[in-house]
Amino acid sequence: MKRILIPVDFSASTERVVRTGAKIAHAFGAEVFLLHIAPPEPEFITYEPGPPSVRSAIAKDISAQHRKLQDLERALAHEGLAVKALLIQGYIVEKILKEIERLQVDLVVMGSHGHGALYHLLLGSATEGVLRKSPVPILIVPRARGAPPISPSA
Repeated sequence: MKRILIPVDFSASTERVVRTGAKIAHAFGAEVFLLHIAPPEPEFITYEPGPPSVRSAIAKDISAQHRKLQDLERALAHEGLAVKALLIQGYIVEKILKEIERLQVDLVVMGSHGHGALYHLLLGSATEGVLRKSPVPILIVPRARGAPPISPSA
């Protein structure tokens, strides 16, 4: 095992997912790729790229997410891991599957938020979508016991 992909969403389970992936990377001497998928740009039905306030809010969100991702990257590098952080905009399942192929990873370590059956029926799950289509093994890290499930807006 030489390459591990760890998609992160900065939810309450992120720390646990990253720690689990880091332990495996240490054990195998593997390179780690931290991946965060930012939402795609909203589609506006005009020729303009959208109101300046919307573009500004999106830019601030992406900048904050990038800083968090860099903090995780630095922490793992400080532990002696070979790590690269990637921030991509798009649809989560599609982008994770594309990065699995592009980076030629051997394992994906993802979190489970513990949503109920109704949530999955109506909205689906990124973890389930990747699990169904991934060409490589997926390790699913459950949310901590007693931790509340992540709300759909988180």
